Amino acid sequence: MKRQLILLVTAVLVLSGCTMIPKYTRPSPPIPPSWPDDAAVQGGSQTQPAAASIHWQEFFTDQRIRSVIELALANNRDLRVAALNVEKAGALYRIQRSELFPAMGVMADGSINRVPEKSSDDRRAETVEQYTVAVGFTSWELDLFGRIRSLKARALEQYLATEHARLATQTSLVAATASAYLTLAADRESLRLAQATLDAQQASVDLIQKTRDLGIASDLDLYQAQSLVEAARVDAARFTGLVAVDRNALNLLVGTSLGTDLLPDELGAVTEMKDVSPGLPSDVLLQRPDILMAEHQLRAANANIGAARAAFFPRITLTGGVGTISSDLSGLFESGTRTWSFTPEIVAPIFASGSLKANLKAAKVDREIAVAQYEKAIQVAFSEVSDALTLRVALVSQQHAQQSLVHALEETYRLSDARYKAGIDSYLGVLVAQRSLFVAQQALVSVRLAQQVNLVILYKTLGGGL
Repeated sequence: MKRQLILLVTAVLVLSGCTMIPKYTRPSPPIPPSWPDDAAVQGGSQTQPAAASIHWQEFFTDQRIRSVIELALANNRDLRVAALNVEKAGALYRIQRSELFPAMGVMADGSINRVPEKSSDDRRAETVEQYTVAVGFTSWELDLFGRIRSLKARALEQYLATEHARLATQTSLVAATASAYLTLAADRESLRLAQATLDAQQASVDLIQKTRDLGIASDLDLYQAQSLVEAARVDAARFTGLVAVDRNALNLLVGTSLGTDLLPDELGAVTEMKDVSPGLPSDVLLQRPDILMAEHQLRAANANIGAARAAFFPRITLTGGVGTISSDLSGLFESGTRTWSFTPEIVAPIFASGSLKANLKAAKVDREIAVAQYEKAIQVAFSEVSDALTLRVALVSQQHAQQSLVHALEETYRLSDARYKAGIDSYLGVLVAQRSLFVAQQALVSVRLAQQVNLVILYKTLGGGL
């Protein structure tokens, strides 16, 4: 018996490192080796460090943005759920790993049976008692063909995928919080411009009202001036609503109500962020958390094939224990009551109506699905970075043009005011020029906002934000 046990243990140790998991090969990235638009790449600074190597506290140089992001990382509920999912996946992995080892426990039972007269040797009814206490293990599967180790490998990859999902949620949260903060700053600056324009044009209407009463200006001049005032009032009301909505959106991301000391005054007061280098697609994209998550899901599907293959082979389970047995509860632990049991069990599939083959086929299809999802994740990431790079160049040109337009309209407004003061033109020309200048200034704020948000998006899509 001892020799058989030694041979069994030796066989288990020899086969303990064997699994039927197919060799994993990372699929080739289905993307070009470089970004599609060379001009877009040249628009960035190639001397800057890669985004993934820049911590978000280094990328965002504005202290108030950093404080808001820290609050979001501490209080955002989506990120909290992602972290709890990681804890859950870790617990499931530990459960699966524990199946490799026997579960030891104490087993105790007792029975009292009445033996009838016809079943008794002396033809007399009697009561039979039996009590047992043993320490051992129950239904421990010897993982000779790697089924449990394949499931353990799958659980590990699922845990790692969940961890990278948390990191992907974090990068998205950092980018979303920064973008919401910048949007609030831009809308507050636009509100300030709208309110200043409204105040100035309201004062002008009061002036035209007085000149009309004196018979100098006409009713047409007055109504035209009032129409511009109402247009400015509409803008002020619109931006007042946008500021309130922006603040609510930022509070939702942060997970708490922000104090006024953390709110931005205007976009121009926000410190500019660091520039980043796009690098090479194969070096950058494969390190993104969402792509690493997809790859671990692919590895999990690959490991599941090993478990499906191992299901074709016999399963060997062992049950054993050492203890005492007695017909009297009081004599259970006396000398001469020692007992032991050892029960091996082998279950070998013979006919399973094709379910095992179908299960293996399903596992292989799951792997092909995971491959397609992994490749799609890379393609989506490549498209996101390409769009951000191309848009960065376009926004630089747009800002230069919009800045020139604002400068031209400032001169137009100055000259219109000079012609009015010289008595050459009516004051309506001044109001129209002032209105046009406000529209251009507001458009410039929008372009500057788009530039900064685009840089945040580029930082995130290149793998930054951790």
